[in-house]
Amino acid sequence: MPTRLGRIYRIAGPLVVAEGLESPRMYEVVYVGGEGLIGEIIAIRGEKVYIQVYEETTGLTVGERVEATGRLLSAELGPGLIGTIYDGLQRPELEIGRLTGDIFIKRGIRVNSLDRSRKWVFNRSSGVKIGEKVGEGDILGSIQETPILEHKVMVPPGVRGVLQWIADSGDYTIEETVAVISTGEAKIEVKLHQVWPVRVPRPYREKLPPSEPFITGKRVIDFIFPLARGGKAAVPGGFGTGKTVLLQSLTRWSHADVAVFVGCGERGNEMADAL
Repeated sequence: MPTRLGRIYRIAGPLVVAEGLESPRMYEVVYVGGEGLIGEIIAIRGEKVYIQVYEETTGLTVGERVEATGRLLSAELGPGLIGTIYDGLQRPELEIGRLTGDIFIKRGIRVNSLDRSRKWVFNRSSGVKIGEKVGEGDILGSIQETPILEHKVMVPPGVRGVLQWIADSGDYTIEETVAVISTGEAKIEVKLHQVWPVRVPRPYREKLPPSEPFITGKRVIDFIFPLARGGKAAVPGGFGTGKTVLLQSLTRWSHADVAVFVGCGERGNEMADAL
């Protein structure tokens, strides 16, 4: 895809207005300024494009370049997610610290969300055979990502066709092809990871109603305010009433195989405690 460039027209904090950008798309990722700050198109009005920049915009000037990438803001899904600390753009913070030698994330830095060099042991599923029809969600194999978590390698959403080739069990990186599916119109290469737009919900076959209790390890919650496995709960409260401490406790002690802690607007010391 040829490079599409525009110029900064106006700057207002994290909001940057650009002009001259050819064929912009809503929610398209753009790189702003000489440092390539990551932004997302949130509005298009005539020739003006409004960009939400997700990094500090101090130092940007009118007239600097804006580069469109042609892709949506996306997340990488695959083995290696578990146990990794990410910032809001799914950049691995420990890897950034190792590369830069700094405790702060520098502007414009770009790091792969998942390790491209690490090899994972792919165990081919015995239930799939070459020449059979497969569809989204069918399991092609598995990876033992952690001692308790088995990662399933599945046919990507929206893909349905005939399995033309599948790799033998062995060690592979996430960028290596482990299966090829012919849809009749194209051949789809299946890798150990998928790239998925963050604003598009992942598909599901059926939502199961909650039917089991979710044991949190906190007696006051389990007895007076019981939660359901697969359900939702909110913890409202004023400043300093212990909301974050309670969430950290639930993260540590709840009866769950995987805990995902999202710190939005948290204090640095609270995130350090959680980690």
